[in-house]
Amino acid sequence: MDQKQVGEFIARRRKELKMTQKELAQKLGVTDRAVSKWENGVSQS
Repeated sequence: MDQKQVGEFIARRRKELKMTQKELAQKLGVTDRAVSKWENGVSQS
C-alpha cells in the first residue's frame, strides 16, 4: 500500500465516522496539519 492509498483510506474512514481532521488529530495526539498531510500523501513517515 502506497502513501496515496493510505491517505485515501484514512480520509474515507474519518468521514465515515463523521470526524473532522481536528477531531481525529486530537484523538491521536497529533496536529490537524499532520492528518491533512497523511490524507494528501505528503507525509514521509
